[in-house]
Amino acid sequence: MRAGLRAAGILIVLFAVLVGLLWTLQRQLIYLPGGVPGRAATALPGAEDVVLRTEDGLQLAGWYLPGASRNAPAVVVANGNGGHRGMRAPLARRLGEAGLAVLLFDYRGYAGNPGSPSESGLALDVRAARAFLLEQAGVPPDRLIYFGESLGCAVVTELATQHPPAGLVLRSPFTDLAAVGSEHYPFLPVRALLRDRYRVADQITEVRVPTTVVYGSGDSIVPPAQSRTVAAAAAQLIRLVEVPGADHNDPVLLDGDPVVRAVLELADRLA
Repeated sequence: MRAGLRAAGILIVLFAVLVGLLWTLQRQLIYLPGGVPGRAATALPGAEDVVLRTEDGLQLAGWYLPGASRNAPAVVVANGNGGHRGMRAPLARRLGEAGLAVLLFDYRGYAGNPGSPSESGLALDVRAARAFLLEQAGVPPDRLIYFGESLGCAVVTELATQHPPAGLVLRSPFTDLAAVGSEHYPFLPVRALLRDRYRVADQITEVRVPTTVVYGSGDSIVPPAQSRTVAAAAAQLIRLVEVPGADHNDPVLLDGDPVVRAVLELADRLA
């Protein structure tokens, strides 16, 4: 009896230590910056290196690929939680070949940028990206499309609640960050631990712009059911695109035809 109680006490202590570590290190587990993308001229011919200035005084690196004309729709790409903007260059290249302008950028703490990532910080970062397009690139607000990838879906959806775009494309969105965490760590009190929430399904109900959701039916990171829930909650869903068998980071969901078509279809609505 006493040995059993002692063993239970040890397990409780170990669990408490684990929870404490996760509370302390959670942002290192959520945000996964990796590598430095280099120069625009090498990775994305025709693009230029630009600097985005956030409201809290940070300077973030980005690449801007001008459109085929002054009136071309522009796409701001909000990355997922891993890597850097160079990994999104193939998508930008394909959109540029179709005549669209594209802005790729990295969040604070990514790709050599100053600062540390957080939900509030990324909200400032994407606002700096939008401000660059409107104020420096001269893109009218009614020609601007937001594209979010995974975590970036949350970033652009929150932005759209305050600054609606002409169109919104969400690739592999989750309902909220805690829901994803609970899928992968069902033995932990994820909702009680998380500092950053990213409530996509709640916020998308406030966004009344043409919206397309693209997801893979084989997604092992964001459950496909969550992407469908976000689509169902969208106030103005135009199309829901399921890519059969595609996992979260498969090439077809990075810069494949279903993703490119989703953006171009919204751009065509602006003509």
